[in-house]
Amino acid sequence: MEVFGIALTMLVLFVSFGFMVGVLFGFFGMGGSFLVTPALLVMGYPARVAVGSGMAFVFGTAVIATMKHHDLGQVDYKLGGLMIVGTTAGIEVGRIGVFYLEELGLASGVIGITYVVLLGAIGLFVTRNALKSDGNDSSSGHHDAANEEIDPDAIPDLAKKIQSYHVPPMMTIAGGIKVSLWMVLGVAFATGLLSGFLGVGGGFIRMPAMFYLIGVPVPVAVGTDLFEIVFSGGIGSFLYGLEGGVDLSIVAPLLAGSALGARIGSAATSIVDEGDIKIYFGLMLLGGSVAVAFRQAGDYLGIEVLSTISFALILLSAFMVSGAVIYSTVATMRQNARIARSTAD
Repeated sequence: MEVFGIALTMLVLFVSFGFMVGVLFGFFGMGGSFLVTPALLVMGYPARVAVGSGMAFVFGTAVIATMKHHDLGQVDYKLGGLMIVGTTAGIEVGRIGVFYLEELGLASGVIGITYVVLLGAIGLFVTRNALKSDGNDSSSGHHDAANEEIDPDAIPDLAKKIQSYHVPPMMTIAGGIKVSLWMVLGVAFATGLLSGFLGVGGGFIRMPAMFYLIGVPVPVAVGTDLFEIVFSGGIGSFLYGLEGGVDLSIVAPLLAGSALGARIGSAATSIVDEGDIKIYFGLMLLGGSVAVAFRQAGDYLGIEVLSTISFALILLSAFMVSGAVIYSTVATMRQNARIARSTAD
């Protein structure tokens, strides 16, 4: 049986997969290119269609998630605009670096190793810091809006150190934080450089960078990162679409699932504790690091089954983390309801 030219089983698969990725995308501000493009490649779609359709899905999901974060006041548009400028310049430099390594015949190996090390290092750093502060940080609750003053104790020590350098011009960003414009552009350029070098959206780099280096509250960092992805994903999908690289029969059912998933994930950032967000984010990156390591080993040794295991690990970690996000959200809502009832009594 076919619906809109797609087998019913494939339609259900795409909608379900879109929902799962939407939850992750709305909650972390990442996960689209990390999951969708490899999945389409494994399913046998041409690289151009896999990348183009994946990018179109990322764009659509980012729009949905950004709108929800906007409703929650979790998007700093001024910071997002500056990040777009710095990131764009960094991506171009990263692209030049990739082409240079290609001429030397080193691109695949260097990029793969960098990907594994970067995912693992960021994942370990975020998870370690989140677990270290869990239960000991009285300020680790929620920070719902970009215009809400942030507790100084909630700002990471590294971000405080960076904020102490008053290099004019200074600017005020989310939570009343004052930071040098050059520092913001520098962080944006560095994350863009890595994004362009690795060929990914860069959400797993930008979100922790905005929190740990600039001091932006986690929910606002997620919302602002998604705002930036709207622009990069929109431009990319438009360019691929001109070359016939966007298959709407793939994108439409994926977006149908992510429309709900992205709103659930976005709403969860204002419900789930910030510490839990960081732990889930770190675990997601660690799972990704192991998966990419398997894929690199498979490519190097010529063992195709390792690449299949790599993809299975990515899907498994994504499924487990998205399930944990939904579970934590429901559990927190129930706990808040019980507290409200006991207070009323």
